[in-house]
Amino acid sequence: MDRRAFVERLLRYDTTGGTEAPAQAWLRDRLDALGFDTYEWTADPAALAEHPSFPDDPDPAFADRPSVAGVHEFSAGGPTLLLNGHVDVVPADRAAWTTEPFDPVWDGDDLTARGAADMKSGLAACVFAALDLRERAERGEADPVGRVVVESVAGEEEGGVGAAAAALSNPYPFERDACIVAEPTELRPVVATEGSVMKRLELTGRSAHAATRWRGDDVLDAFAAVRERFRALETERGERVEHPLYGDYPVAWPVVCGTVEAGDWPSTVPASLTAEWRLGVAPGETVAEVEAEFEAALADVAADWAHAPAFERFSVQFEPSEIDADESVVGAVQSGMRAEGLDDTDPVGVTYGADARHYVEAGIPTVLFGPGTIDEAHYPDETVEWGEVETATNVLASAAERYLSR
Repeated sequence: MDRRAFVERLLRYDTTGGTEAPAQAWLRDRLDALGFDTYEWTADPAALAEHPSFPDDPDPAFADRPSVAGVHEFSAGGPTLLLNGHVDVVPADRAAWTTEPFDPVWDGDDLTARGAADMKSGLAACVFAALDLRERAERGEADPVGRVVVESVAGEEEGGVGAAAAALSNPYPFERDACIVAEPTELRPVVATEGSVMKRLELTGRSAHAATRWRGDDVLDAFAAVRERFRALETERGERVEHPLYGDYPVAWPVVCGTVEAGDWPSTVPASLTAEWRLGVAPGETVAEVEAEFEAALADVAADWAHAPAFERFSVQFEPSEIDADESVVGAVQSGMRAEGLDDTDPVGVTYGADARHYVEAGIPTVLFGPGTIDEAHYPDETVEWGEVETATNVLASAAERYLSR
């Protein structure tokens, strides 16, 4: 197999906004041609509506987003290891790119395209690793038992549609014992992922002509007070909420206001504002606990306001997740790293969320490990270094061999 061509083909699919199906059909065909037993599943919108990560109203669009997998069984008994990646990507603003986002470009060993780092190269590395282990077993160089599963899931960027569906209802006729998600971790093992809660703030003031602005109640002043209070709470939480894997982050539990819309006319005092916030949730906390802290802070700021603010959840919520660094799947990854000369094997935590949480919640120990860096994810001219993809492939193959050893 021409591995670069495989990744290029996967990157050429625009898998934004629920359009994963063509890429998934191609990948399932490729897995079938490579000798894997293939599976496919879609989410039940009603079941996801009952899940705490998703909005309460069923989204019918979730039903049309297939996830696929390829299985190679080494023996009828033994454990099952999932090698997981998501095929969906975030949108790309073509005006901000120097290349076409879905037309992969090579610059030496650097590969640029939307999804190059997050995370189609990592997904491809899962395929390559499973093939490598199978070939080593066929040559008698390895003796794994059980089975290895390569998963390509849909909708990770929207809360983990495919992974949540697989966690709620096992799509396979066998149990799953552990999982490695090949997110861009800079070739480090990640055992803790941060959560987040998405909240929409709505503020109301009083409009007035700009020429007599003193007669109005400028909603931007109220927003400034809320933002200042939330920033102070972010700082206070950073000092109070401790975790041994997050001490080196300048902001461990980030709070970001990502969108703000206010007013309706340049010469009118703005009387309405909508702002959307992402509030970081530490491993060991719950979304509800952090949500309550910020709701209390808002209530304190707005105690004497004429118009009470509204502060409601929207979109998807990410619960944090964490596994013990002593889990055997973590040790398998560390062993594979050492075999590739990667000495920095200490587990780390990250400030972003991932599909790992769905599998951990289902009782499947899950570690993140993959090529590339989160610094490239969601950015223009997203790039991965091919040498990291090759290294990740080798580590994943060695980790799978170690985990599935007799």
